Amino acid sequence: QVRVVESGGGLVQAGGSLRLSCAVSGSIFRINSMGWYRQAPGKQRELVATITNSKIINYADSMKGRFTISRDNAKNTVYLQMNSLKPEDTAVYYCLVGIRDSLNAPMDIWGKGTLVTVSS
Repeated sequence: QVRVVESGGGLVQAGGSLRLSCAVSGSIFRINSMGWYRQAPGKQRELVATITNSKIINYADSMKGRFTISRDNAKNTVYLQMNSLKPEDTAVYYCLVGIRDSLNAPMDIWGKGTLVTVSS
């Protein structure tokens, strides 16, 4: 089985920073893409950023400049550094990974999310 576990969420004041982590474990042949999405109350889930195993990065336009995605392939972990946080960044942040499992079958797996709350 493959596990995807996010951490690092919490309560922060506007203007503050948080660093989210997402660790992947289990029977994995290869991790391809890793990414962050978020879902605010009453809204649809939206892209934050993605990063491939060759570290090609894509950001949603509204996230550019404040958020930075990175990954440590040795640790099977992806990070999201969030700076200058705003109340509208309040959401559950989800990690999505695209993998090849131990049988080389492709799978997309979501984590359960971590809540980020930004107070004004």
